[in-house]
Amino acid sequence: MNRPTDHRNLDLWNLNLDVCYGRANGMVIWQPRILAWFTDRYFTKTPLPGKYAAMSEPEIYRDLGCSNRLYFFNDSFVNVDPPGVSRKDIRVDDEHITHVIDTPKGTLTEEVRITPNSWYRIEEKRWIESPEEMRIFTWLFDNTTWKWNQDAYDRVYREWGRIGAPTMFMPRVNVQDLYINTMGVERGVYALYEWSDVVGDYFRALHENHMRMIDVINASPIQLINFGDNLHCSTLSPMLYEEYVLPAYLERCAKLHTAGKWVCSHWDGDTRALLKYARTSGLDGIEAITPQPQGDVTLEEVKDALGDEIYLLDGIPAVYFDSTFSEDVLAECTEKLLKLFGPKLILGISDEMSSQGDIERIRLVGRIVDDYNAAVTAKLAQA
Repeated sequence: MNRPTDHRNLDLWNLNLDVCYGRANGMVIWQPRILAWFTDRYFTKTPLPGKYAAMSEPEIYRDLGCSNRLYFFNDSFVNVDPPGVSRKDIRVDDEHITHVIDTPKGTLTEEVRITPNSWYRIEEKRWIESPEEMRIFTWLFDNTTWKWNQDAYDRVYREWGRIGAPTMFMPRVNVQDLYINTMGVERGVYALYEWSDVVGDYFRALHENHMRMIDVINASPIQLINFGDNLHCSTLSPMLYEEYVLPAYLERCAKLHTAGKWVCSHWDGDTRALLKYARTSGLDGIEAITPQPQGDVTLEEVKDALGDEIYLLDGIPAVYFDSTFSEDVLAECTEKLLKLFGPKLILGISDEMSSQGDIERIRLVGRIVDDYNAAVTAKLAQA
């Protein structure tokens, strides 16, 4: 599992790591996520504008002069089912697919409707709708392992080169898994209170499964780890965070830190009620906290919560890349973020630029970041 040797975009790979590990001499990195901008055009069969029509996604990032957060490396970690388990997808009609997992303990199904304009599916029957189905998943988690896929790592590296350091996100933690992956929020809330023993065992098995995954992560060359949880305090109360999420985060982070991994979590909903846990959750950074006017917090509130200890990843509201707001508003926000959070800042978009966003505004932010880094470097040279 050795790192490939290639000097394309060497500065962005190393700068990404140096910023995270405090070795960048005060510089920050501009790392916007623009996947939605690509995806919406893909599904509507709309060509990319101008010169971008002839470019691949990595070529566009290179042309824009910015880094990418390379979560494509997730494919390097493979879930290994126990003997006797099989999975299949049944195409019901043009719009519907049934996902099936057959296990020695019973069969699990999820029914989804295909959406016309994204990769995402609308769940019409969730994986778990009864305690019996939850017990089957508990058995599955107890008996599933993980392995490393070097071919997948090499494939992503060949495509993206050194636009950023290899990055991955772990599966969602307990409550977020229940809400997003298997039950939905309403059923998940009822399960927490009505099936408490069954849910407790499910969470135990899920956490132990994730800790086995960390064994594989710690042996891998990937240094930057994200808990891809999509926390939102309107569905995850402080009480639930303290009871379930916080203990899992602390154990995960402690184990990852033994191997020198750098760990963040994705909090992309309303976050005001959860920000008080920013410095006590074992994390090195928090991704996608979205400030006003899009989210529920100000940049000053985020700074108070993170202090000088925790990195902010992203920070610019995605709406500032749309024509609704002027370029001056975007520039002012960028400069404020650099002043408040630099050097513990991986500057990006909270969460992603929409399909209506102006791709050229990516360059505007890049110029501001370049000027900031040049000033930091000049000041260091004079010291």
